[in-house]
Amino acid sequence: MARLHSKKKGKSGTKRPKSRTAPEWTAVKKSEMTDVILKMAREGVPPAKIGLVLRDQYAVANLRAQLGMTLVQFLRAEKVAPEYPEDLLNLIKKAVRLAGHLKIAKKDTHNTVKLGHVESKIHRLVKYYSSKGTIPADWRYDREKAALLVK
Repeated sequence: MARLHSKKKGKSGTKRPKSRTAPEWTAVKKSEMTDVILKMAREGVPPAKIGLVLRDQYAVANLRAQLGMTLVQFLRAEKVAPEYPEDLLNLIKKAVRLAGHLKIAKKDTHNTVKLGHVESKIHRLVKYYSSKGTIPADWRYDREKAALLVK
């Protein structure tokens, strides 16, 4: 798929295994895995980093096949999911960093344009997540409030 704000074609990604069942060679039991997930989530570790730790340190090949649901669905079921989706928060952090940079470097036109691109992505994600019910329907992005949200 092509990129939205550039003329590049994008990168090809890896494919998921065709099998939807958990492999037999996985040594981690489901109860041990859920304990690790809940412990890390309560410490404030984002879901993407939890998945990386499970993949790299515990050799969990396909978390969805072993849990029977995705990581975020599991965290919501256990009521330890983050308040805002991780991709939205990462974009907001990026926008806050860019806005802080642009306060110092007012003539940086390249990053001024890129800030507009990032905020455009934020607005599209907010529309999507508010229609899904993940965030409140009346939630709006604002630069000043976003800086407080990220800190």
